[in-house]
Amino acid sequence: MLTFHFTGADIARVRVASRPDPLWELLLSLHLAGGEDGAVVFGPWRKQVRSRLSGPVRMLFDLAPPRGYSADFLTPAPDGAGLETGIDTVLSTPRRRLCHDVAGLAAAQRPGTWIRSLAEGDTGTLGRLGRTLRGYFAVALRPHWAQVRAAFDRDRELRMRAVTDGGVEGMLATLHPDLQWRSGLLTMASAYDREIHLDGRGLLLLPSFFCWRAPITLRDPDLPPVLVHPIAHDLGWAQPDAETLRDPREALRTLLGRTRADLLTALTAGGGSTGELAQRLVVSPASVSQHTAALRDSGLIVTRRRGPGVHHMATPLGEALVDGRRGIPPTASR
Repeated sequence: MLTFHFTGADIARVRVASRPDPLWELLLSLHLAGGEDGAVVFGPWRKQVRSRLSGPVRMLFDLAPPRGYSADFLTPAPDGAGLETGIDTVLSTPRRRLCHDVAGLAAAQRPGTWIRSLAEGDTGTLGRLGRTLRGYFAVALRPHWAQVRAAFDRDRELRMRAVTDGGVEGMLATLHPDLQWRSGLLTMASAYDREIHLDGRGLLLLPSFFCWRAPITLRDPDLPPVLVHPIAHDLGWAQPDAETLRDPREALRTLLGRTRADLLTALTAGGGSTGELAQRLVVSPASVSQHTAALRDSGLIVTRRRGPGVHHMATPLGEALVDGRRGIPPTASR
C-alpha cells in the first residue's frame, strides 16, 4: 500500500501543476515505448517511435525500463521551467544522487555497462545523456506536444472545478479510481508498502499524458512530493490520417512548418512573451525569436514592447489564417 500522510498544512499546500512537465512525459513515454501496455491508445504512436529511434537513444531504456524502478534523477522537481532547464538540472545531478539511483536500478536488473560511468559522474557520459534526451524528445514527443498540452489543460480544468465544488479534499477524493482519500490519508494499492509523510511540504499533482493506468510518484520520500496521474485521451490521437481529419489546422502546418504554425496558433489566444511561448512550445527562446521575426515580416503578428520585454500578438490576418477563413480581413495592419 502506498500512503501519503497529510497534515492541515499539507492540505493547504496541495497544488496542480500549471503545465505538462517535459521530463516526466519523456520518462513515462519511455515506459510505453519499451513495453506493450496501452495498445489501443498508444499502439500507433509506439510503432512510429520505434521505427524512428536511433541506436544511442536506446540507452535511455536502461534508466527507465517498462517495469520496476526508474531513476528518480530523470525527473527533477517540476517547476514549469521547460525541457532545456530540466535537462540541465538532470546533468547537474550530484554524484551521490547518481550513485543512489543507479544502485536502485542494479537491484532489479543488470543495467548497461555505460551506467557505471554515469554513476561516477563522467562528464562525457553526462553529455551523451543530454544529447540522447533531446534526441528522443524530438522524435517521440515534440510532434505531439500540442496534443499533450491540450489534454493536460482539459484535465487541469477538471481539477479546478473539483476544488470549486468540494474543496481540496473533494478533489483528492475524485482524482483517480485507484486512489482513496480518508481522514488525512491518500492511499493506493501497491506492490510495496510505502509511507510518505508530507510534513508540511504539500503535494504537487501533475496530470500526465503518458502516465498509463495508475498514478506514480518518486521512490525517494525525501524528494519534493509529487503525484503524477493519468489523463483522458482521444482514441486515434497518433494516427496521421485521424490527426489530419481531426485538426483543420494541419494545412497551416504544411504551409508554415509545424513550429511556426503552432506559434501562430498560440498567439491567437491572447499572445505572449518570447519566454512564455518558448515554455509552451518547448523550444528555445532563440527559436521563438527567429519564428516571430518571420511571422512579423509576413504581417501575421505584431510585436510591442511591454516594460523590459516584448509581447507578441496575432494580427487579424494571422487570426484569419489560423481559423481558415477565406479572404483578407479588413484590418490586417502590421
